Amino acid sequence: QRRVREAVVSTQSTGDFENPEEVNKQLETMGYNIGVRLIDDFLAHTPSVTRCTTLEEVADILCKQGFKMFLGIVPEIKNWTAAKDEFSLVITENPLAEYVELPPNCQDTLWYSNIICGVIRGALEMVQMDVKCSFVGDTLRGNDSTEIRIKFVKILEDSLPAGED
Repeated sequence: QRRVREAVVSTQSTGDFENPEEVNKQLETMGYNIGVRLIDDFLAHTPSVTRCTTLEEVADILCKQGFKMFLGIVPEIKNWTAAKDEFSLVITENPLAEYVELPPNCQDTLWYSNIICGVIRGALEMVQMDVKCSFVGDTLRGNDSTEIRIKFVKILEDSLPAGED
């Protein structure tokens, strides 16, 4: 929890609100870099977690264990597509948005908690799952809850460097 908050605070302190779209990209990249490391910590502390075979299992573990472990919250899983390849995480109380007010010029463009999307994408990529992750709504933009949409893209194949078997 502390690591994620520190990353957001460091981004906020840059004061780079001239281009909110660039800040969104920076937040997502920071989150991705955190996620690729956080998955090791998660797996080390949850030895009962085994390889998931469905996106539903991934969503369940992500919410009930991952978010709880690192942010102290348990988002709701909602809005599954019929194909079960896309869903939403709904967060009613986002700890990253506490005591935050977006600057007026960023109200419609900045996704302050975009670091979460990067963490999810990075962590899942390390367990061979390629996903797209994006915000649908945010309490900082006046929505009742924060909603993150996660779409399964593909299973990534294990690969060895060229010349190794």
